[in-house]
Amino acid sequence: MKIVVLKGSPHKNGSSNMLAGEFIKGAKDAGHHITELDIAHMDIKPCIGCEYCGMDGDCALNDDMPKVRGALLSADMAVFVTPVYYFGMSAQLKAVIDRFYSYTIKLSAKHLKTVLISAAWNSDDQTMDYLEYHYKGICDYMHFENCGIISGTGCGTPAMTSGTMHMKEAYKLGRSV
Repeated sequence: MKIVVLKGSPHKNGSSNMLAGEFIKGAKDAGHHITELDIAHMDIKPCIGCEYCGMDGDCALNDDMPKVRGALLSADMAVFVTPVYYFGMSAQLKAVIDRFYSYTIKLSAKHLKTVLISAAWNSDDQTMDYLEYHYKGICDYMHFENCGIISGTGCGTPAMTSGTMHMKEAYKLGRSV
């Protein structure tokens, strides 16, 4: 299976990317092909709602989004990786998802398998509820198949994250997809 991992954390060595790394190890051990896109450090502009694309065409903006688009349209699975900021995904990941608009028809027709990997400082399970609800709404709208969620509560720093059960959960999920 071809898996595209969309890393939405501005912290290259942060907790959400650590969890993603474990997922990737598991997926590689299972024989999957992985493409990692560090979208938080790519040139991705926010959608301006200009309707130039008509939901199924070229985007008017000139940035790195064609790399993301090409990777997703050739993939079988997408993995959304994000820290939790104010009960939601990072702005960097949200900008990429908003830009799905220019190829919504093609992307939703793929019925991609998806995974959400997130990390938050707070250990309260409710911390992840809002993000998970949003992610599941995107899955429903885009005809994505949710194949799992890693909700890394208590993962405020890499040192905190390394000692959590979430690292093993991420590896196991990557191995099982």
